[in-house]
Amino acid sequence: MGIAKTIATNLEQSSWIRRMFEEGIRLKAERGPEHVYDFTLGNPDVEPPAEVIAVLERIVARNRPRSHAYMPNAGFREVREAIARKLAGRTGLPYTEDHILMTAGAAGAINVVLKAVLDPGDEVIVLAPYFAEYRFYIENHGGVMAVVPTDDGFLPDTGKIRAAITSRTKAILINTPNNPTGAVYGTGVLRSLNELVEEAGHAITIVSDEPYVALTFDGVEPPETASIISRSVVTYSWSKALAIPGERIGYIAISPLLPEAVDLFNACTFANRVLGFVNASAIWQLVVAEAGDVRVDATPYQQKRDFLWDALTRMGYEIVKPGGAFYLFPKSPLPDDVAFIRLLQKEGILAVPGSGFGTPGYFRLSLTVPKEMMERSLPGFERALRAAEGNGPS
Repeated sequence: MGIAKTIATNLEQSSWIRRMFEEGIRLKAERGPEHVYDFTLGNPDVEPPAEVIAVLERIVARNRPRSHAYMPNAGFREVREAIARKLAGRTGLPYTEDHILMTAGAAGAINVVLKAVLDPGDEVIVLAPYFAEYRFYIENHGGVMAVVPTDDGFLPDTGKIRAAITSRTKAILINTPNNPTGAVYGTGVLRSLNELVEEAGHAITIVSDEPYVALTFDGVEPPETASIISRSVVTYSWSKALAIPGERIGYIAISPLLPEAVDLFNACTFANRVLGFVNASAIWQLVVAEAGDVRVDATPYQQKRDFLWDALTRMGYEIVKPGGAFYLFPKSPLPDDVAFIRLLQKEGILAVPGSGFGTPGYFRLSLTVPKEMMERSLPGFERALRAAEGNGPS
């Protein structure tokens, strides 16, 4: 049995992150792990908060009857009610359980929303740099990705977005705090996007992907998207907030201000089933409902951001300082970011080229690595930079 042509094509274009991870395995075998500095994967390097593990233990020990049975496809009603109450309190909007669907993480949530809203040929505007999997999520459901570059600070350029809107534009997919840049969209940015959608002439929904919203730096508090953008759907995951990416637990929050909120809830509930997710993990639904507002401490990530940003900018790298998430996105010293990635590889440093995020000329570094490893990698970063500038060995 041959594989589908579309999948074969997608495999050719598949994630640079995975490719560099596999290169890391090869280099570690060749040079020894202590001589390889892998900045590729955004895998939280902290453990879940103790309070969350305690809640998990209580729920498992309690073994509530029917805890492991079939449930409504949108998730446990009491869990959705708990999340709706929190969102209503934060946004001032009349969220109810019928605006919330529990999902298999934010990736599952985005796929469910796109399945529910896209007809073949419909367009989804995505802002570059973007999370590399977005293209595949959109194409999964017959959609077409329209890429619009952000400004020099990696914030949305509403003029360029407006110019990209066509009669087939169905949604604008945003990601704040952003992977890979760490840009946080403030109130003014969200207001501009809201005005853009209101002026569009046909229904366009902003899908805001927010798995990093709990990881911001320097006291920044991200605004509530739904409080500002009336035509919004928020997709969320606890993967980063609780350092549990392997548990795949998240939700869809449909704005109560959407005129078609009821229809969209029903469509997403159906899509959740037919895509095969069916339900988010029963145990972890109960955990996140009971764990309340517990979050990992973002301080270690901020400290590593400051350390690596300071060190690299002193060398001469150009980097927009991220306001959240756990990445740096430096400008490549060479126009060809893949060529510079190869220079880094010679130094045992693994990074992801900006081309993989729709923005050539940059590269991504994950902060989810030990600080001691960062320190040991610095001479290699400097040698690669000097080689790129022509002042060192090539």
